[in-house]
Amino acid sequence: MNTIRILDQSRRGNLGLVIVGVLVVLICGLAACETQQQRVEQREDLLSAAGFVVRPANTPERQAMLHRLPAHTFVQRVNGDVVHYVYADPLVCGCLYVGSQQAYNQYKANQLQQHLADEQQMTAQTYSDATWNWGAWGPWTPGPGFGFVYGPPYGW
Repeated sequence: MNTIRILDQSRRGNLGLVIVGVLVVLICGLAACETQQQRVEQREDLLSAAGFVVRPANTPERQAMLHRLPAHTFVQRVNGDVVHYVYADPLVCGCLYVGSQQAYNQYKANQLQQHLADEQQMTAQTYSDATWNWGAWGPWTPGPGFGFVYGPPYGW
């Protein structure tokens, strides 16, 4: 009888761990969705700043066509001598961004400027603490092949 109680308590404990694990996975999943949505919104801000025009999918026909395009990806549309770039967003705004070659080039230039600004900010943050002791983390020596070995070469 005691063995059955112990097994029953063990199962309840495992069930609690499973529930906690599922909750952690769900919370992480929700956080990832927000991050993806924020990235899409930032991209859409760059598209608007570059001169892309927003076309809402406000009719059933437009909605059906919008869902046939790959989401959050540029598609090139050639009509005679005119090249247009189309960016479909069925999730955040339910719209289509349409731009010329000039708008696409401006978008890429803005994206590059943002990337460089992010790199400069990261570099400034990396070296901003003069009292940081890098030596406390072990030797920083060149390793075999390419790159550096962070720490003792044969383990700790």
